[in-house]
Parts: sequence; C-alpha cells; structure tokens
Amino acid sequence: MTPINVNGALRAVQAPGDTPLLWVLRDELDLTGTKYGCGMGLCGACTVHVDGAPVRACQTPVSTVAGKRVTTIEGLGQPDALHAVQKAWQAEDVPQCGYCQSGQLMSAAALLASKRNPTDSDIDAAMAGNICRCGTYDRIRRAIHRAAAELRGGKPA
Repeated sequence: MTPINVNGALRAVQAPGDTPLLWVLRDELDLTGTKYGCGMGLCGACTVHVDGAPVRACQTPVSTVAGKRVTTIEGLGQPDALHAVQKAWQAEDVPQCGYCQSGQLMSAAALLASKRNPTDSDIDAAMAGNICRCGTYDRIRRAIHRAAAELRGGKPA
C-alpha cells in the first residue's frame, strides 16, 4: 500500500509502484477528470501537478509521487471558488469537445503560478505539449492572458 497526497488528502493506493499515476487516479481513486489521450506523454490530456509542476500522469509511476503533492483538475478549484484559469476558460468559451481541457487547464495554471504576466511566447512554450484537436489555441491564449490579469489583481480584458 502506497500513501499519496492527492488534492490535499492522504490516500492509500493498492496499485503496484510501476502503475502509471493516471490509472491510479482514474481507476482506484475515481478521479476521472484527468484523461487518457496517447499514453506516451505527448498530447497533454493527462497533465496533473506534482509539487506544483505539470507532469504527464500516463508516464509517471505512482511510486515516484509518494511524499509529494498531486493536484488534479478536481483539486484546481471548487464550483463556488473556481481557479482564475477555470473562470477565464468559461469567459472565453474555450472548450469545444472538452476532452483535452483538463490537461490544458493544468498546464496553464502551472504557467501562471510561475509567471504572472506571460507573453504569447511564454504561453506557446508552456502549452506546446498540449494538443487540442478542435484547434481552440487562440481562445486558450486569450483565456490565459485573462486569468493572468485576474491573478495580478487587474480586470480581465
């Protein structure tokens, strides 16, 4: 049994240590917001935070997160207290099919935690590993700028 801290709660998991974190989150902990996309860490649909850094849960063995903080899309914000990126995603009407969005949101939140005033180049670099088949990249960039403004205490554009 491996204890892991997920969304602020210590959870005991039964999976072998080499099991990808993605499957522990989805199958054992019933946190299905983190999506399976490619299984090779290339599409970004499975992005979660480990100690605040974005990682691909499909490529992260659960044994490597013991003693660290894991945050999933379910822990990013609450319905009555959305994270700035979640509010901006709604305001900019970013999602179409929505499948990639939890990974997109997690990458965007990690960027804004380290850079409160990102340039378009910063956003492109941080989001480069997240693929959106619907092509909402312009809306994603606008939403990140909007969230950044809110986090800096300014009004969204």
